[in-house]
Amino acid sequence: MEAAEGRAGLTVPAIAAAAGVTPSTVYRRWGDLATLLADVAVERLRPDGPPADHGGLRADLAAWAEQFTEELATPAGRRYLRDAVGGADPDDTPGAATTPSTTAAHRCSDHAAAQLTAIGVRAAGRGEAVPSVESLLDTVVAPLVYRLLFRPDGLTPAYAHALVEAALRDHP
Repeated sequence: MEAAEGRAGLTVPAIAAAAGVTPSTVYRRWGDLATLLADVAVERLRPDGPPADHGGLRADLAAWAEQFTEELATPAGRRYLRDAVGGADPDDTPGAATTPSTTAAHRCSDHAAAQLTAIGVRAAGRGEAVPSVESLLDTVVAPLVYRLLFRPDGLTPAYAHALVEAALRDHP
């Protein structure tokens, strides 16, 4: 449907018709198109499996950051990222849960945090010092997401690797 009509032609009634349900069914579940697209984006951005083991923290983080960048730098990846960030905030939806982890953006962040946690647990098991997940989110993931959304030119594997190097260098 989206490929044939373009993104502008994407509506809740069109999605409901394609799914064989009434629009009210879709509205009851998601409330609006932005929230539906955010849920789809979160599912599409969910990692397929655990991060690869490259034998050490530096190599694992560099490979993960490079793959994260490559996957999200595609037109589809950037669209999913924008949809996840643009989804409705439950605080703004009457009667919705207000737990921050229920927003699409938080669930997306949780995917990255889980991947970084797995890398950290593996590295700690090898006796390596590991920065906190929050530190890695701030120093590696946040700049990558910013560049992906707002300044994708120059977003290279070397940039991702430099962020990892800085995160590890600045880790006490």
